Amino acid sequence: MERGTHQTTRHILMVRPAHFGYNPETAVNNAFQVDDNMMSPERVATAAREEFDAFVAVLRQAGVQVWVVEDTLEPAKPDAVFPNNWITFHNDGTVITYPMFSAQRRAERREDIIRYIGAHFHIKRRIKLERYEEKGRFLEGTGSMVLDRQNRVAYACASPRTDEFLLNEFCRLMGYEKEFFVATDARGIQIYHTNVMMAMGDTFVVICLEAVADDYAANRLIERFYATNKEIIEISYRQMMSFAGNMLQVRSDKGERLLVMSDQAFHSLTQVQIQRLQAHVRLLHSPIDTIETYGGGSARCMMAEIFLPKKKEE
Repeated sequence: MERGTHQTTRHILMVRPAHFGYNPETAVNNAFQVDDNMMSPERVATAAREEFDAFVAVLRQAGVQVWVVEDTLEPAKPDAVFPNNWITFHNDGTVITYPMFSAQRRAERREDIIRYIGAHFHIKRRIKLERYEEKGRFLEGTGSMVLDRQNRVAYACASPRTDEFLLNEFCRLMGYEKEFFVATDARGIQIYHTNVMMAMGDTFVVICLEAVADDYAANRLIERFYATNKEIIEISYRQMMSFAGNMLQVRSDKGERLLVMSDQAFHSLTQVQIQRLQAHVRLLHSPIDTIETYGGGSARCMMAEIFLPKKKEE
């Protein structure tokens, strides 16, 4: 059970995509994905790599330690750029791997990546939840769960990719309490990942509360946010569909508090929202339009936070 952790880290794992593209398996329940046939698959893959490289450069220039791993050429993994769905790293030395809804995405779980991280950080415990895939139970990491690490709360909205039994199991293993609720988009469709409708900072939370139709559930969330001293910054359905909920707070090597998002997310915000966020953090953004359009995920999905204890340099 991890204790005394920070909400944020300056160490981020990112996977540079080899075969990024539209995945029909994930599009079944990801309303953010669009296959507009505007670009060839080859051009989509190339554009995604260009966006990835520019995004990494923005993070590194701000003082974030980015650990980049190349995607393997075979098998083709169109969603490899989103590693936060299959792995989490915790400050007590725990590494957890997760069961994935899309059979194609299960190849993203790579032991060589874990060994690479383990060469630089202390890994003390491995938990493999992927065994639940054969039972049709899924929990897709920090896509399914938005973690308040300081207050030990795991927020999760129900979806085909987020099983309440597995959420309970995560909470039991890691010493968290859960807030499980139903959230839907403007058409009444369940939101596929919690991290597209809310983002947790150390002193604030960005959330699309209108997606939580049940008043009791919404009020319960609000009460929990107040109890944990989070300023609530609401976003609209329109802003959520522009990935304004898919943000991640990180730290620089000098301890500066940064909030990372896409250009699309940033430009969807009002001036008042920007000012309220800037009272807490400095905003970083980069254009990742291709990744957002064809992958249905954004900046937060591309970053797997590393909270493991760092090994001393030789």
